[in-house]
Amino acid sequence: MRKFYIMVEKGATVWHQLSWSHYRILITLSSINEFNYYAKISSENLYSVRQLQEKIKNKEYERLDEKTKLKLKKSQKYEVKDMIKNPILIKNSSNNKMITEKILHRLILEDIEIFLKELGNSFCFIASEYKIKLGDTYNYLDLLLYNIEFNCYVVVELKVTELKKEYIGQIEVYMNYIDKNLRKINQDMTIGIIICKKDNKFIIEYCSDKRIIAKEYELI
Repeated sequence: MRKFYIMVEKGATVWHQLSWSHYRILITLSSINEFNYYAKISSENLYSVRQLQEKIKNKEYERLDEKTKLKLKKSQKYEVKDMIKNPILIKNSSNNKMITEKILHRLILEDIEIFLKELGNSFCFIASEYKIKLGDTYNYLDLLLYNIEFNCYVVVELKVTELKKEYIGQIEVYMNYIDKNLRKINQDMTIGIIICKKDNKFIIEYCSDKRIIAKEYELI
């Protein structure tokens, strides 16, 4: 209780939606800014104690951009891209040594909710290997997402090699298909994202929308 009082005296914000079990974890943090960040996201997203512990364990606050931290400290408005962590974590739960596209796909799907939150705010999962027909051929989109804030579909392609020109041509075809066959008149144009391997890391190497910025992905 004494430590909690000291943290509040130093400027920690009290969220009445949180339990004492939440605060017992939060008061172990050395920084007031960290305290306020984790308290805020826990309250707004109704995180359980276990979820809060996982956020702290993954050093989510530390992986935010310094400009974002300053915005949070000053209670300034932030954008979707501000909350994308760097590097973004993908759990390698099976400790795979060789990462193929199929394995990377499976790792993401195993923790799709975590992946979406790592990617940023307002992303929703629609389908994996979404089936489309181009001429007489069927193709499969690795991931089809939707971003509520941007009001648009998001096509994600996974590659385990460096970016190639044909990858961009491929995803542009997929984006055009979604725009033509799924997008409603009140929705924005589809965004395309290609996650590739570069220097032994997986990064967002291509994105058709400047509102989403390139970040690294780290297998843990």
